Parts: sequence; C-alpha cells; structure tokens
Amino acid sequence: MGIDPNFDANREKAGEENGLDVWGPVEPPEKLGIHGSHVAVDYDICIADGACLENCPVDVFDWVDTPDHPESERKVEPTREDQCIDCMLCVDICPVDAIDVDPSRS
Repeated sequence: MGIDPNFDANREKAGEENGLDVWGPVEPPEKLGIHGSHVAVDYDICIADGACLENCPVDVFDWVDTPDHPESERKVEPTREDQCIDCMLCVDICPVDAIDVDPSRS
C-alpha cells in the first residue's frame, strides 16, 4: 500500500524537520512519518532506491540518514519541494508508491 493521498487530513502534523512539515505518527527509529506537503514522502515505506532523486528534473530531493529504520537507513527528502514543477515523474517512478505530489498543498 502506498502513501495516503489524504495524509494532511488523516494525520496530525507532528512538527517540522529541515524546514519541512512532518506528519505523524513519529516514533523513531521505526516510524518516521510523512515528510513534506506539496511533495510528500512516506518515510515508513520508502526503500531508498533513489529513482526519484536521480530522475527529478529540478533536483527536489536530497538523501538524509535514517539509522535503524527497518526499510532503509536513508531516505529521500523533498528538501526543495517549493521548486517542484508538478511533472509527477517521482510519483510514477517510485516502486513502492511512497511519494505524493499535490499542488493544492503548496
């Protein structure tokens, strides 16, 4: 099952990290929540294959370390979500559907 496209309505905002909204639940290291709003990455299902980072035409993503997370020890963070051009390539290319892009959440 992929990211909940209605996470902003179905989850509570748990805080901010690196300037991005974080949506809970957050219970490190197992549960890290969803990071971002306009471009959102569900850290709990991200397997860090890097396809989104390598293929994003405007370099929205950066690697961040997530030590001891059961899926992967690093994740892609939508560090520059404000630069997203809504091409949806990251959504289409993610093998586990861990990314959602919604211009209305800008």
